[in-house]
Amino acid sequence: MAHTVPRHPEEAAKQLSRRTQDADPTERGRRICVGVITGPQGIQGAVRIKSFTEVPEDIAAYGPVEDEAGCRRLALQVLGSAKGVLIARIPGVRDRDQAEVLRGLRLYLRRSALPQTEADEFYHADLIGLEVVLRDGTRVGRVHAIYDFGAGDTLELTRDGAPPVLVPFTRAVVPTVAPAEGRLVLEPPPGLIDDATP
Repeated sequence: MAHTVPRHPEEAAKQLSRRTQDADPTERGRRICVGVITGPQGIQGAVRIKSFTEVPEDIAAYGPVEDEAGCRRLALQVLGSAKGVLIARIPGVRDRDQAEVLRGLRLYLRRSALPQTEADEFYHADLIGLEVVLRDGTRVGRVHAIYDFGAGDTLELTRDGAPPVLVPFTRAVVPTVAPAEGRLVLEPPPGLIDDATP
């Protein structure tokens, strides 16, 4: 099973999920956030990057990344890793001050640049915003975020007139995932979503 998980809900990244942020559903299928520059590294213009890809170094494997607006393309040269981040060079960034200006810059790839998923695998960004229904078609809500607290992926569902609820992303609880149809089917065990109502 191949997957990595966003550390924060706003990180809609190139992440595979077997069955296991907050993305605008109109952007789904076009661009995916694959990392963020966390700051400079040293004095010669290198940057630290938190990669959201399954294999962190793959952030540079699919071609140049883009900034949030899609106006600037950056060709990353990965130099190594340290303390959970990648160290990389970006052409034109020659000193620490120029690298510091990039702190917080989110890095995006076109969805079409990423590899196709295998059967029963999904990019997290493809799941965000899906409508959630019960087997009988009753609407439950929408997928808001995906987390991994150590025991497998968990979906956060937003619901109309009810507080959000966390559900395990397993075949037993989520037997059908249909991104092309914009929905997934939930089969919750008794009390999973009933107890979360006000």
